Amino acid sequence: MTYVVTENCIACKYTDCVEVCPVDCFYEGENTLVIHPDECIDCGVCEPECPADAIRPDTEADSDAWVAFNRKYAELWPVMVQRKDPAPEAESHDGKSGKLAAFFPEDAKAF
Repeated sequence: MTYVVTENCIACKYTDCVEVCPVDCFYEGENTLVIHPDECIDCGVCEPECPADAIRPDTEADSDAWVAFNRKYAELWPVMVQRKDPAPEAESHDGKSGKLAAFFPEDAKAF
C-alpha cells in the first residue's frame, strides 16, 4: 500500500504533511504536491496532517489513476522537505470539485 495526493490538494497546496514524512517522498509542483508511490513507506502519518483531506491510501476506489498521477509528477518535480505557506487562495479552493481540470495544466511545472 502507498498513500497518494488527490485533487483536493490542487490550488490549496497545504504542506503540513511534508514536515511529518520520515522518508521525504513529497514532491512539489506549482500548485500541488505529490507522493512518490515507490518511496512511500505506508506509515500514514501524513494523512491526518492534511487540512484539505487530500491524502488517501491507494486502497480506495479510483486510486489507480491517482497513483499514476503521483508517480508521473514525482519523477518530474523536486523533492520537498520543509513546510511552506499554502497557496494564497487555499481556503477558498478547499473542498471544491473539478480542480484538476480547472487548475492543473498538462505542462505542469515544478515550483
